[in-house]
Amino acid sequence: MENGYFQLVNDSKGYGIVFHHAQGSGEEIRLDEVWKYLNMLNIPYDRKQVEAEFSMGLATVCHLGSGDCPVCDETYTLNVSKDCMIATVRFIPPSEGGKRLTMDKFLKEVAQQKIVYGIKKEALQEHFASEGIFCTDLLVARGEKPDQGEDARIEYSFNTDKNKRPAHLEDGRVDYYNLTTINQCHKGDVLATIIPERYGEAGHDIYGGLIKPRDVKKETLKFGKNITLSEDKLTITSDVDGHVVLLDGKVVVSSVYKVKDVDLSTGNIDYDGSIEISGSVTANMEVKAGGNVVINGGVESARVIAGGNIIIAKGMNGMGKGYLRAGGNIMVKFLENVRVVTGGYLESEAIMHCVVTAGTDVRVDGRRGIILGGLVQAANSITVKTVGGSMSTATTLEVGVDPLIKSQYDRAQKTAEESKKTVDAAQVVFDNFKEKQRKGFKYNESQLRYMRSVVSLIQEKSAELEKLNTRIEELQAMMENRQQGEVIINEQAYPNTTIVIRNVAKTLQNDYRYCKFVKEDGEVRMVSM
Repeated sequence: MENGYFQLVNDSKGYGIVFHHAQGSGEEIRLDEVWKYLNMLNIPYDRKQVEAEFSMGLATVCHLGSGDCPVCDETYTLNVSKDCMIATVRFIPPSEGGKRLTMDKFLKEVAQQKIVYGIKKEALQEHFASEGIFCTDLLVARGEKPDQGEDARIEYSFNTDKNKRPAHLEDGRVDYYNLTTINQCHKGDVLATIIPERYGEAGHDIYGGLIKPRDVKKETLKFGKNITLSEDKLTITSDVDGHVVLLDGKVVVSSVYKVKDVDLSTGNIDYDGSIEISGSVTANMEVKAGGNVVINGGVESARVIAGGNIIIAKGMNGMGKGYLRAGGNIMVKFLENVRVVTGGYLESEAIMHCVVTAGTDVRVDGRRGIILGGLVQAANSITVKTVGGSMSTATTLEVGVDPLIKSQYDRAQKTAEESKKTVDAAQVVFDNFKEKQRKGFKYNESQLRYMRSVVSLIQEKSAELEKLNTRIEELQAMMENRQQGEVIINEQAYPNTTIVIRNVAKTLQNDYRYCKFVKEDGEVRMVSM
């Protein structure tokens, strides 16, 4: 492999330029380099003629002028990268009768350019010790990038995975009584440790300039009550037996608040930590927890809100007024007439006439495994034994789009449409103003002030619209980058079930068994499992 190069030589009529074309996979001659060279020597030339001779691909002399060939010693072009980390050179051969450049002279000229660091003499030696490597980028100097060091990090000694699921028993039931989603801790347990930061080392550019490494990120342990920080401030330990969670980067330990029933005798409960209810939650009551809520009985038409998970062992009949909201996951034996919102997954044995929004998945399994009526949304997938019933109860399953992102997208779209209407209306006013002005109409100062306010409105709303459109594109990309979404039927789906995958809907007219629904070629289609 050898790059193409050019040289001034004598010919039968005077002198010209000869093109030595590239060999193998080498780079072909750059004509802009030819023009620059000839212009530097003030040699007149006919560009069309030279281009025509070059395009023939022959190593013949392209005549330029009469008389002796101008004598020009070997020259070069020195290039420095924008970040001053790399310098390269492209040597151009001497004309016929010209002299080769020596390595010593070249290095002195490089030094005159203040390039002093990382000189690669070995790379240059090959050029000067041979007949020359011309019209080829050769490395002259390379700077040294700084060692950026390593940020400090925190290692937690408890489970921070919010997506841990309950166990399934051999008979197909979900074990809601022996869940392992709560992080129990004991007095003296190490909860978190800082792995300290490592500072980097400076680098240099080719001019010898110092390049400082980035500032490494330090870490501090954020924690609440019932926790002790070590003297070196690198470790925290629990002071009590209790429950540990990570909330917004803060380690929180609390003794789980325990109560038999939540009813009028207790009143509503609002607790920063986790709550364990051994009995039930009666109608119209509200339970709020910063951590998890575990209910070993049932829930009536109440409100249960948790920063972590919600676990209901005996199910919930909300009678149209019940509400569950969890920052983590929800695990419940059955749901009937309940509004449910969860940032993670929902796991249940039956969902009947509910409106469910899940940030990841919905799985309805166990002995019954039925979704009947209502709307169930999940960002990724819905897995269920049976959907709908023999009476063709209308049931909708929707997957493929994060419901929270979709809500933001719809709001941004609506705001953008309103902003565009404002801009369009103001633009019409402004265009009429300019048209009358062009025809010679004279406006008074009050009218001019009004038009300046119109221009200001157009600019303000246009900038707002540009930001909104950018946000809409971001949200759209977030929705499109999600996995396609799928609905898995492990036994039967009845007619009048509507399956929506990324805004494409299909209403089933017949029974479907043991299948999976996905989006293909713009349609919702059934595929075998």
